Amino acid sequence: MKDKILEKLHHYFVTQRLKTLYVIAIVLFIITVIKISFFSSVESAKQEVLDTVKYDLTEILKDGKLTVLAENSSTSFFIYRGRKMGFEYEILKEFANEIGVELEIKIVDNLDELNQLLADGEGDLIACNYTVTKERSNLIDFSKPIIRSNQVLIQRKPKGWEKMSADQIRLNMLHDPSQLAAKEIHVWKNSSYYERLIHLQEEIGDSIYIKSNDGQLGAEELIEMVSEGMIDYTVTEQNVAKINSSFYDNIDFSLSLSVQQKIAFGLRKSSPLLKAKIDTWLEDFMRKTTFKYIQHKYFEMEHVTTTTEIALSSLKGGQISHYDAYFKAAAKKYGWDWQMLASLAYQESKFNPDAVSFGGAYSIVQFMPETGASYGVYPSSPPQVQIMGGMHKLNDDFNFWKSIPDKVQRQKFALASYNAGRSHIEDAQRLAEKHGKNPLVWDENVEEMALNLSKREFYRDPVVESGAMHGVITTRYVREIYSRYLMWASIYH
Repeated sequence: MKDKILEKLHHYFVTQRLKTLYVIAIVLFIITVIKISFFSSVESAKQEVLDTVKYDLTEILKDGKLTVLAENSSTSFFIYRGRKMGFEYEILKEFANEIGVELEIKIVDNLDELNQLLADGEGDLIACNYTVTKERSNLIDFSKPIIRSNQVLIQRKPKGWEKMSADQIRLNMLHDPSQLAAKEIHVWKNSSYYERLIHLQEEIGDSIYIKSNDGQLGAEELIEMVSEGMIDYTVTEQNVAKINSSFYDNIDFSLSLSVQQKIAFGLRKSSPLLKAKIDTWLEDFMRKTTFKYIQHKYFEMEHVTTTTEIALSSLKGGQISHYDAYFKAAAKKYGWDWQMLASLAYQESKFNPDAVSFGGAYSIVQFMPETGASYGVYPSSPPQVQIMGGMHKLNDDFNFWKSIPDKVQRQKFALASYNAGRSHIEDAQRLAEKHGKNPLVWDENVEEMALNLSKREFYRDPVVESGAMHGVITTRYVREIYSRYLMWASIYH
């Protein structure tokens, strides 16, 4: 009896064990099938990205158009004082001229969609300060690198930094990657910055709180958020940081987080002829002075000159500048207060008639090349001609806004137009009307929308025609010129 019971128990446990093993085998089989299916679909998706469109140099030449997927940013493409600009834009404009086609720019709303838009034939090239990475190279090709740049931490200088020494500022800043432990850093999830921070955690042996953003929030928007105190840190390439430090003087980008990385144009793998052509052309073009000037213009020139070589004599001689007589003559001709014109010239160049700044703007009143020529002002023009041209331009901007009934508000619209270009201010005006603000009032109305034009949710609004602008620069420009004008008008007559 005992033996039969033991035999039955043995049989039961063996049976149950076999059932368990059978279930495990089935589960493992299902997992394996799922894995195979998943990775097959991933590879299939990758292959789909690689092979979606067959459109190469032959078709581009036939259609007479090169379409570029760009970002609305200082390195990619933007509009400044009515002029199309951007480091990558200017390079590709030269390339389009070389192959005899028109250059079309398509601004991408969501950077997460870049590779798919390229694959779908929405563009022929990606020009978004795109870092070459192994993952991206599996999906698309890259041109010869146009620049190499390391990644840097963007952080805000301490409060009151203007009155601190360099050593005092440094004591209040992060200056070693190990100090990123337990810090919160905001970056684009599908960027090389995110990958770098993941690896950096391992290197420093501690956690970094990485806050990932989708592709609708660009690097320059995050830089502005650091400047305004909305976030503490972000990461971007040094070339991007350098340009933006001209717009936001309270940011620091001295802490490097990576080695030099290649930045290039993205192409479909199904466009080998276009890749071969642009690589050959870049090899030659990057040796030329034209390319060196483009580099210099974007990464070495200041947005607004800080030269103060010509000292103000206002405290001693009862004058605002050495050019007061010219300001008075020009202002009288157009019916303006000369102190307003003087304030504008101070803002633009610190009264330096030889100033040359971001975008190639020149003279005491900082004309862009095409605009200056239309007012008879050239880099070699004497200060008297420069000042008269600047007054003429400001007066034209004032007359452009004849729909603004209040003179003071109209003057502010004119100043904003002088700085940013009329098209951006018209965009801000349309946004103001759409958001229930008074489109005929600058202060706290159109001004607020100008500030918002640096945010993607606003500059991609259908009523906006000229894209993003650094609204904080323009609003500060108007406020500083007008407040200085009021002060000078009360003192100097």
